[in-house]
Formats: sequence, C-alpha cells, structure tokens
Amino acid sequence: MGIPQLTTALHRSEDIVSVSVLTCMTLLPLAEFGTREVFGAGIPGSVSLVQHLTLWVTVLGAALAARSDRMLALSTGEFLPQPWRGRARLLTSALGVGVTGCLLLASIQLVGVDYEYGSIVSWGIPVWMFSSIMPLGFALIASRLIWHAASDLRGRILAALGLVIPLALGALFDTPGHAMMWGVGLVLLLGMALGMPIYAVIGGAALLFFWQEGTPISAVPGETYRLSTEAMLPAIPLFTVAGYVLAEGGASKRLLRFFSALVGWMPGGLAIVTTLVLAFFTPLTGASGITILAMGGVLLPMLLKARYKEQESIGLVTVSGSIGVLLPPSLPVILYAYYAELDLERLFVGGLLPGMLLILVVAGWGAWCGWRGGATRTPFRARELYVALREAKWEIILPFVILVGIFGGFATLVEAAALTVFYAVFIVCIVHREVSITRDLARVMVESATMVGGFMIILGVALGFTNYLVIAQIPMHALDWVQQFIQSPYLFLLVVNAVLIIAGAFMDIYSAIIVIVPLIAPMAAAYAVDPVHLGVIFLANLQLGYLTPPVGLNLFLSAYRFKRPLARIYRSTFPYLVILLMTALLITYVPALTLWLPALLLD
Repeated sequence: MGIPQLTTALHRSEDIVSVSVLTCMTLLPLAEFGTREVFGAGIPGSVSLVQHLTLWVTVLGAALAARSDRMLALSTGEFLPQPWRGRARLLTSALGVGVTGCLLLASIQLVGVDYEYGSIVSWGIPVWMFSSIMPLGFALIASRLIWHAASDLRGRILAALGLVIPLALGALFDTPGHAMMWGVGLVLLLGMALGMPIYAVIGGAALLFFWQEGTPISAVPGETYRLSTEAMLPAIPLFTVAGYVLAEGGASKRLLRFFSALVGWMPGGLAIVTTLVLAFFTPLTGASGITILAMGGVLLPMLLKARYKEQESIGLVTVSGSIGVLLPPSLPVILYAYYAELDLERLFVGGLLPGMLLILVVAGWGAWCGWRGGATRTPFRARELYVALREAKWEIILPFVILVGIFGGFATLVEAAALTVFYAVFIVCIVHREVSITRDLARVMVESATMVGGFMIILGVALGFTNYLVIAQIPMHALDWVQQFIQSPYLFLLVVNAVLIIAGAFMDIYSAIIVIVPLIAPMAAAYAVDPVHLGVIFLANLQLGYLTPPVGLNLFLSAYRFKRPLARIYRSTFPYLVILLMTALLITYVPALTLWLPALLLD
C-alpha cells in the first residue's frame, strides 16, 4: 500500500471515529433522558462517558482542522507582501510544530501516569484509554502543520526542524531566566501576529510558565483533560452538530421566507429581514463566521436586487452575522456561564433585552439606509405569511423547545443539546428530506467536528494557561494594580469595554472567555459589578471585536465571501461598528437592561 492509499485510509478512519464519537455523545444523553422519564432512573456511568468523549471530539476535531488547514489563527498575514507570506507561513509552522511537539511529549507523560494509577471512568473503561487520544492527536496536528508549511520538501523539512527548538532549549537550560522568558514570549507574540495557530501561542505560553515554575509540563495536557470532567461542555459540540445539520438543509431559506412575509413590507423591510434571519441563525450554528459564509451568498444578491447600495448591504450582512451572541442557545453564553460559575438560566434571561437591542439598532440603521436609498418592499400578503409560517414552524419553535427543556427542568443542558440534534435531524432528514441520513449526515458531522476541534483545542490549552495565572495569583496582583489608578466603577467599566473589544479583535471569543474571565471577574466584584451584568458586557464587547479593524475575524471572512478588498469591508461596517459601540456602552451603563428581566422572572 502506497502513501496516498495510507493517507486515504487514515482520513477515512478519522472520519469514522469522529462520527462515531458524536453519535455516541448524542445517543447516550437521549437514552439517559428516556430511561429517567420512563423508569425513574438513568443509565449508570453514561454522563461520565459523554464528558470523556468530549475530550476525544476536541482532539480529533483539532486533527481534522489541521488536516484541512483550518486551525484558528489571526489573518494578519494577509497584510504582508506576497513574497513574504510564504516565509511567514514557514516560520509560524515551525513554531507551531515546536509547541505541538512539547504538548505531544507532555501528553505521553500524562498517559503514563494514568496507566500507572489505573483509574476507571465507567463501564470498566480505564482513564488512560481516553487520555491516550491526546498524544495521537498532537502527533497528527504536528505532521499536518509540517505538510501545510510549504509545497516543497525543503520547506517541510525546515518546518519539521521546529521540533528541535524546545529540545535545544531544554538541553541548554534547566529553567528559563527572565531574559529568556521575555525572548520566547516575544517570539510567540510575533508568531501570533504572523498567523501562528492560536492554540500553539496559548499552549506555548502555558508550557513556558510551568517550565519556569519547575512544574512538569504534563500539567498542560492535564488541564486539557479537565474538558472531560465538566458536566456542561458536551453541550457545545452537540449544539454545533445541530446547527450544522440545520444549515445543510433549507432551514435558512424557510426562515428567510417567513421573516420576509412578516416584516418585508415595512420601509427598509429587507434589511430588517436580513438582520433577523442572521441573528436567529447564528446562535444555532455556534459561530457568526459560518452564518456569513453560508448565507451571505443568498442575502447579498437579494439586497442588491431590491436596490440597496452594495457597500451598505455588505456591512449589514457582515454585522448581522455577529449580533446573535446573547441569544439562546448561544455557545459563548454557555461557556461563559460555566467558566464564571454563573447560573446559565439567569445569564440567558439577562441577555435577552440587550440581545434584542443589538438587533434593533442594526436593523433600524439598515432599514433607514434602505428607505433613504429608495429600496423596494415586499407587499404584505396574509396568505404568503401563513404558508411561510407553516413551512418554517419547526425552525421557529426550536429555541422555545430548548428553553422549555432546560429551564422547565425536564432535561439537563447536555440532554437538551442531544434532543436538539435529534430534532434537527428529524426536521431536515425526515420532514423535509433535504439531507440524506446515509449519504450526507456523516459528512455534516465531520464538518461540525472540525469546527468544534478548531476552537475547543484552544480551550484545552487555555485551561492550562489560566491555571498558571491562578496559581501565580496574577488576578489579585492585577486587581491591586488597577485599584491604585482607578477608583470610579464607571471608569473601570469603560476600560473593560476597551480591553474586551481589543481582545475580541485578536482572539476568538471562546479562548478570550477562558483567558480573560479569571482576570476581570475579581476586579468587577471589587467594584460591585453584578456578575450577570458583567457577563453580558463581556459578550457584547467581544462580538464587537470580530468587527474591529484591522484584524477582526468576521471582516476577513466577509472579504473572502464577497471577494472584496479589506479596506472596502472596513468602510462598509464602520457605521454599524459605531452604532454597536454606542449600544454596548448603553448596555454597560444601564444595568437595568440586563438585570430587570431576571429579577422579574426568576426572583
């Protein structure tokens, strides 16, 4: 068997295992829910198994992302002159390979410890069988970073030499001094600026800090293993699968028809429709970028045909794909509630009014621009609204099904996520027959695993980084420093807004939550900021970062999707960015917008 055949067999094996893991993660909570409702008792050990399978889908998904060259990274390399891009790619790949090699060795050490202790997860399955996915996954990631570093053998050999960097440092130094810490830290920041995978930047920083403290580097994959011990995290890949299944079918077109029939007759009605559809769909897919890529090609031609100006239309689609972050079942809200130890129900309810306000201001500005430019409207027809409602009824009631299941106490968050996957498959595969269970569903699940792994591997290494911050008491030192210069809580909140917008421009929202929450939460408590209010401020500002020049992620995705220069995308989104910034400040300084509804409904 030659190399191409081996590669094909490996890819097929990865796909089969990924689909099998996601299927088990869906079926086990469904079985748990069913047996509990029917027999009054669940399946012993199933919850723990699902949590440990989250680790597998994270690492396998990261390997899939590396296979298709989709590891999350800043897109700043686009600003480099063409001749320098290849060199920057080679440098960042070598650095990424070096960090991944360290994580590979550290995870082998961890598996050895797990094997020695012989702990059992459940059903007689030992812990080491689950943790062993980490060295395998890191080996696949490293090999794929080498492969994608260059198109020629010489370039790939140079990238592979990145493995020598940590070995040489370890041989020359027992522990790094301050000069070396600064030097390596600057190299990592340079690598991030040039497009090095974000997980490698954060993982490299965590390895460096633990090495300085004399702590075994196995502590970093050890923290990654914590993904398999948290009850809430399996909901993230499951909701992502459900969103991908809905996106693969015709859910977006049915929602578009419904909202068009409902509000398309208003002045600037199509702009309102665009905002509602994208804001509705983003929480289901789990990522605003996916919404832009999937639906931008449908919505932009419609806007242009209705005589909306191209620049305003591109800005509207780009921005509307980012504003659903506070609405259920938003994955960032779930992650923030878990990591900040907040009641998820209270955070979702607290985010409803601010979330609707963000939608209102974007839709209002887009509608005004359309009305001013003489955009056409869709005549109101009661019959069309009835037919559109009948077609889209399954998608429209989905958020309510999720909320009733979770907040009504009928299902846990993970069970609700599994029910959502079942519901999405039922709609798309059975009711509308748009996706074949035998031909298409496995491909959709592989795509969702790729997306999940791309950002959850960042969460895994970020847990190690934040664990070091806590051990070193960095949050407390930061609080002391801030209180020396800032006494007013209003000025503190202004600084928080600025920091979060900048962070959102340089980090994906998931890793920003893991890294920044431990720093800001103690400060906010010292200034008597309500934790739910802080969570809404946090998420509202981070989504602004996706739209902040020069490196906001959604700006690059929009330029890619619509094949327009970045400078043009900047101009198209700037008015919306100003409006959203003013709205974020309003949300920040009027806490009643966040706290009134939870007090009314939950207290």
